[in-house]
Amino acid sequence: MEQKDMVRRTQAMELRIRRTMEALEKNNMRAYYAETSADAVRVVESLLQEGDTITCGGSVTLDATGVKALMRSGRYNFLDREAVETEEERQKIYRAAFSADAYLTSANAITERGELYNVDGTGNRVAAMLFGPSKVIVVAGYNKIVRDLGAAAAYVKGITAPANALRLHIDTPCTHAACPGTDGGLCDGCRAESRICGQYTVIARQRVQNRIHVVLVGEEVGY
Repeated sequence: MEQKDMVRRTQAMELRIRRTMEALEKNNMRAYYAETSADAVRVVESLLQEGDTITCGGSVTLDATGVKALMRSGRYNFLDREAVETEEERQKIYRAAFSADAYLTSANAITERGELYNVDGTGNRVAAMLFGPSKVIVVAGYNKIVRDLGAAAAYVKGITAPANALRLHIDTPCTHAACPGTDGGLCDGCRAESRICGQYTVIARQRVQNRIHVVLVGEEVGY
C-alpha cells in the first residue's frame, strides 16, 4: 500500500474513532483517544490514584497494551485473580470487585452509536461493568468499533468467541467451524457444556454520568 493510501486509511480510522467518541459522550460516558498502546497506558494512569483498590476482567487488550503491567506496578492495591491459586480465592475477588475504586476491562465491541456490547461466560465481568465499582475503565482497540448492535453480534460470533475459546483451550463448536448462530441469533444451536457465550449485555446511555471511561486506541489490539 502506498504511503498516501496509508495516510488516508489512518485519517478514516481516526474519523470513525472521533464519531464513536462523540456518541459515547452523548451516552454519558467519558471518551478518550490514545494513538498508541503506550498512550493508552498514560490515559489509564491519569484516571487512577495511587493506593486505589483496582481489579479487572479477563482481557487480552489489557495485557497487550501494557495496562496490566501498570496495574501490577505496586502503586495500587490490585486484586489480581491471576495471582491466587484456588477457585474460592477467585470468587472472593469477583465479589470484592463491586466495591473497588476502579474496574478495568475491555469491551467485545463498541458501536458507532456509543454502545458497549459484551458477551460473557459466567458474567462476573459484565456484572462489575454494570454496577458496583466507582469507576469503570474500558480500553479497546479501534478494531472493535462496529456500526451497530447487529454488527457487534456478528463480530463476536466470527472473531471474539472462537479466538477466546482457542486462547483458553476450550472445546466449543466455533473452534472447529462457524458459530452455530452465524446465520441466526448469537450461539443459536450451541449446546456445548463448555460454551463461553452465556451473558449478553448492551451498555447504552448511563444514568451515572462519567462513571464509565472508554479509551479508544488507534491500534488493532485484542479481539
